[in-house]
Amino acid sequence: MRGMRHRETTGLRALAALRLVIGGVFLYAAGTKLGDMAAFAEQVANYRILPAATVAPAAALLPGIEMVIGTLLVLGIATRAAAALAAASMALFVTALTVALARGINLECGCFGGADVATWTTVVRDLALLVLALAVAIGGPGRLSGRPAEG
Repeated sequence: MRGMRHRETTGLRALAALRLVIGGVFLYAAGTKLGDMAAFAEQVANYRILPAATVAPAAALLPGIEMVIGTLLVLGIATRAAAALAAASMALFVTALTVALARGINLECGCFGGADVATWTTVVRDLALLVLALAVAIGGPGRLSGRPAEG
């Protein structure tokens, strides 16, 4: 019985750690975009997926969405919903990035500000984040303390 409780506690701690990591990544990503919104809008336009009229609004909206998702995950509020939104946004980004790379478009991913060139390694990294977000969405928020759950 004690071994089972230890595994459960370890699993809950792992979920909590994943939640904090994903939340931190989303907050960091949002923060790096806010520093130069014009450059980020240009990066969004370079994907050549959105109509020109929607690029600026999408670029303005995305950091706010990332900030909300990251904050909810870090604070442990509506965790499963926030993790599901994180997974959905990662799925959309992975799809957009895959399409752009498959079309031979040389672009900066726009992930964390700066001028990082998007590659297939970027796709793999983001797929890993998607899987982690799904784990939290399915498994729940986790617990940071080692105390057993009450009730």
